[in-house]
Amino acid sequence: PLEDVLIERKFVPESCARTVQSGDFVRYHYHGTLPDGNKFDSSYDRGSTFNVFVGKGELIAGMDKALVGMCVNERSFIKVPPHLAYGSEGVCKKPGKDENIWFEICNSCVWMTYMENRCSEVMGRPPPSPLQRDSGAGYDSLRWFKQSIKTGGWVFVVVHTRLQTYDTYIGIGWLIAGMDEGLLGMCVGEKRIITIPPFLAYGENGDGRDIPAQASLVFDVALLDLHNPNDDVTIEDQEVPETCQRKSKEGDFVRYHYNGTFLDGTLFDSSYSRKHTYDTYIGKGYVIAGMDKSLLDVCVGEKRRIIIPPHLAYGEEGTDKIPGSAVLVFDIHIIDFHNPSDTVEVKTIYKPADCTVTSKKRDYLKYQYNASLLDGTRLDSIENYGKTYNVVLGIGQVIVGMDVGLKDMCVGEKRTVIIPPHLGYGEQGIEGEIPGSAVLSFDIELIDLVQGLPEGYMFIWNEEVSPDLFEEMDQNRDGKVLLEEFSDYINVQVNSGKGKLAPGFDPKGIIENMFSNQDRNADGIITAEEFKLKDQEPKAHDEL
Repeated sequence: PLEDVLIERKFVPESCARTVQSGDFVRYHYHGTLPDGNKFDSSYDRGSTFNVFVGKGELIAGMDKALVGMCVNERSFIKVPPHLAYGSEGVCKKPGKDENIWFEICNSCVWMTYMENRCSEVMGRPPPSPLQRDSGAGYDSLRWFKQSIKTGGWVFVVVHTRLQTYDTYIGIGWLIAGMDEGLLGMCVGEKRIITIPPFLAYGENGDGRDIPAQASLVFDVALLDLHNPNDDVTIEDQEVPETCQRKSKEGDFVRYHYNGTFLDGTLFDSSYSRKHTYDTYIGKGYVIAGMDKSLLDVCVGEKRRIIIPPHLAYGEEGTDKIPGSAVLVFDIHIIDFHNPSDTVEVKTIYKPADCTVTSKKRDYLKYQYNASLLDGTRLDSIENYGKTYNVVLGIGQVIVGMDVGLKDMCVGEKRTVIIPPHLGYGEQGIEGEIPGSAVLSFDIELIDLVQGLPEGYMFIWNEEVSPDLFEEMDQNRDGKVLLEEFSDYINVQVNSGKGKLAPGFDPKGIIENMFSNQDRNADGIITAEEFKLKDQEPKAHDEL
């Protein structure tokens, strides 16, 4: 009568998070044998575990006692004396009265009857290391998304056997109750083992297919993504320039670089890999709604991280590259932006004290410049060639924006001229030199200025015109002026300071054009009858 249960532990797992306590519900397999070794009962024969509460009197006393302290997956061999088994009366079938009985037990599952004892073990949580661009395209470790799952959020968990995520809302009854609870509080990139008792899973009946009755379930979960239908775009400023002349607004045309990743850090697209900015109007619906919104109120040179929920990105359907309901992360760098209504912006860096003579249309200018994009990328510098750049102002020898930027400038003055693309090199740019739709910045210094001629003139007299002008040209006094005679005469007047040709043009070409205008019958000769000064012409000509 004093003999106790004899327990011989055959196998105990190395890891045993908790053991069976009185009041727990356990599922176990067993073989029951008599002293002669014959089997009298076995759960294996029935193809299901024996499921019971421990310490509630639902088992023979010896079994109730033996199960306490066992681990999940432990195998033990126990001997139960008669007074802790079926006593002196035995049972109708074997075992008989006053017989010892032996059980070989394999404990399959244990769970407590209280909800709060469901186990959710954190297996791995990523460090808070942000995504960084490495030489324009690479990335470091996974990003830790600083938001935990909350009720109503949409989550993605890996289902390795199906090679796809499991996507669902949580907290609204789409999942078993234990999973709904076990996913709460997780971060993107976090891994958990979630152990769910049957009353928070599939209960007494199982699922009718793979999950048996009263089964505790263990889920190994890796959280890849989450969002809430109420989420807005999240903007994290990473680098903001110290000076910002203006911020982008609706209707601007923006050129920017980006890296696009999912929340787990997987790269799905990059403008850097294409070596070309992404160029678009903003606020017009040309890009996804989240990006349209995030490109507003940025400065040139600014860097941002943008986190866009799927309802502001590619929605539940996704695209070829982007899975449905995916949250997207963009690291963007604003290269430049402009508005179609923008004009040339002129900033005076230095102006001499004596600045009475300023440049105007048709003046001949000599200047130096450094050209760059707004992000500082150097394009060209005339200083590299050891000379000046020479133009006649206002007649289309340079881009429209430079014609504007050089106006009203005095010798020695220094300016920075910002030129929008529609006044520069347009949408096409110059292949291999200037990107399309690029805003340009020129640092210029005016080195020399030669005042031009009035509109409509290619030659003017600095003195009174001789009344015998034709006779002076007709050197051999034959009543005819040939091109050679005409050219010699004009050059003498210019060299002596009596006349002036339009600066910045080919002198020979101007003189030939003047001769052609006077040679009205185009016979290569100017006669006295053909020759007329400008004020004698019935219609204006660009010559004498």
